[in-house]
Amino acid sequence: MARTIKVNPDAPQKNARFLVLNSKKTLLVPTPRLRTGLFNKITPPPGATKDVLRKCATSQGVKNYSTPVGLDSRVLVDLVVVGSVAVSEKGWRIGKGEGYADLEYSMMVSMGAVSQGTPVVTIVHDCQVVDIPETLLEDHDLTVDYILTPTRVITTGCERPKPTGIVWSKISCEMMGKMPVLRSLHCREEQAGKDVTLRDKRQSPPGARAALSTVRSPRELPSLESGSLQGDDVPSSTVYVGNLPRDARVSELKRALSARGAAPSRLTWQGPQRGAFLHYRDPAEAWQAISRLQGFCLGANTARVALARRQGASGPAGGRAGEPHPDP
Repeated sequence: MARTIKVNPDAPQKNARFLVLNSKKTLLVPTPRLRTGLFNKITPPPGATKDVLRKCATSQGVKNYSTPVGLDSRVLVDLVVVGSVAVSEKGWRIGKGEGYADLEYSMMVSMGAVSQGTPVVTIVHDCQVVDIPETLLEDHDLTVDYILTPTRVITTGCERPKPTGIVWSKISCEMMGKMPVLRSLHCREEQAGKDVTLRDKRQSPPGARAALSTVRSPRELPSLESGSLQGDDVPSSTVYVGNLPRDARVSELKRALSARGAAPSRLTWQGPQRGAFLHYRDPAEAWQAISRLQGFCLGANTARVALARRQGASGPAGGRAGEPHPDP
């Protein structure tokens, strides 16, 4: 019997979320677009009535009554409920085209929350059950075991394997930048010795790496100030490390970066501002470094790590334009 059920956060699955809560089962809902983590556990207030449970099942209720579930929670998901734009009786589904359901499932595999035997259900209208050519499917696409419609329960008997983990060659640097949980999993799998080469890095043209690694003389460097770079030639492969100890030395920082496997191709030291710019060969290496530097400490200080921004870029509310900032 399913005790822990993951249901996607979209409006069409609102009633499914309510039924899970009303059955006193554990409801897990992915965070929208995976920007702040993977799961939220929905915990209704004590003695919640059905009306309150229905509110908990809404998008606002998910925000008000949820607690994050971390990667180390060792949660086991008994049933996965996903939405679909179209699905075939063979269990092949098409989503909205953004790939979040596929990625969520792959992340759950990576953290050990699901296995090939975990049932996957989709809830759709009868008109959404159509024939889908197998040629449209890729290895990372999620299939379903059961289809629920207003009139039928379809057992697909799908034999096509579900994703066995994150296919990093399909992940872009932009996605890594928007999803901290993805960066954490990337770091873990890299430390486990898996191939975590990103799509952008695989597609780098020959010679690009050599061109980007060219060391410029000090007079060729753009003007710098704490946390920002000026000029139009700022590469997106530059990482800013701030909040360093006042007595930190550049040699000490270099040793610490090397120990983390995040040694840059070039480093611009800003000792008086208690920071440094780390220049990597390409954006993929920069994001890889950010992933490896999560929780990075030098001395007694926890460093602030983010992509450097251009001086002319518009900053977030309350911040100064051009300052590096963590992803929202």
